[in-house]
Amino acid sequence: MSRQLTIDGVEIRDEGDCYVIAEIGHNHQGELEKAKQLISAAKECGVDAVKLQKRANRSLYTRAFYEQPYDNEFSFGPTYGRHREALELTEDEYRELQLYCRDLGVGFFATAWDFESADFLAELDVPAFKIASGDLRNTPLLRHVAAFGKPMLVSTGGATMEDVERAVDTVVPLNAQLCLLQCTAAYPAETEHLNLRVITVLRERYPDLVIGLSDHQSGISMALVAYMLGARVIEKHFTLDHAWKGTDHSFSLMPDGMRRMVRDLRRVPVALGDGVKRQLSVEQKPLEKMGKKLVAARELPAGHVLGADDVSLKSPADGGLPPYELDRVVGMRLRRPLREDDSFQLDDLEVVDPAASPAAVSTL
Repeated sequence: MSRQLTIDGVEIRDEGDCYVIAEIGHNHQGELEKAKQLISAAKECGVDAVKLQKRANRSLYTRAFYEQPYDNEFSFGPTYGRHREALELTEDEYRELQLYCRDLGVGFFATAWDFESADFLAELDVPAFKIASGDLRNTPLLRHVAAFGKPMLVSTGGATMEDVERAVDTVVPLNAQLCLLQCTAAYPAETEHLNLRVITVLRERYPDLVIGLSDHQSGISMALVAYMLGARVIEKHFTLDHAWKGTDHSFSLMPDGMRRMVRDLRRVPVALGDGVKRQLSVEQKPLEKMGKKLVAARELPAGHVLGADDVSLKSPADGGLPPYELDRVVGMRLRRPLREDDSFQLDDLEVVDPAASPAAVSTL
């Protein structure tokens, strides 16, 4: 069975393009119009989908955590709960954004952080669900979301292989539409912490599952490395301004970076080709100009037996014998006279048989 996953009509498989998700998260800062601007810009960059994060904050956090003071440069409220509520879009705004994405022709879904949010997203009939690294061990939530029967993308930041196996064993019996994302749960993640070889390990451990990367590193090149290792889903944080207030903006891609990443990811399958080594038509003229052929080093009479100093290797390679024939040509006899720089041809040469009379010769 070949690994594949279909999200909103887009087929994700080893032989195809990378499915690129612009992770908007809460970079919209709780503003509907800013969310639309982000979505529109992401679509113009060529992404397949945009993703938000849905939380039911009052039921998600303990009372003490919700009410703790949250006084820092990134705060949108005096307490952590008020901060999170300020960043949350309403259900009606989600519905409006869903229609907006449908009109733009870009996929739209979200991370479900809790049961209430998952149920709301299921009511919206989103084409896929994202599960954050923090919920990889949350088997009750995994079972709940798996029962919706929609594709699930599960991040594995901070996990051991035992954690991953537990999550897979929880989801797959209920829903085989699972994608595991290698992830480093640091914001941003330094290059030396990406551990991209895990992509290969996950592909070998789960040959039927699509594997991807949730990339919190600030550049774009590691996404290409991930593709080469077999990742077919790339999730990347996205913003319109690194200076906007919030913790995620500094390592999120701006439109230029996202556009270049998508462009390069789309180029990779084409650049890989079919693996058959051959000369391409586009190489013919350059190789003719750069290549060499065997030519007469000087004027040579008919009947002359060629020595090494009678033959030169010169460009262009526009006919005649290639240089690898030099050893065979030396010691053969010319059947016609050649001027300097004339190309040697097969019909110009005959083999000298030392045991026969001078007339006993054979052509090359």
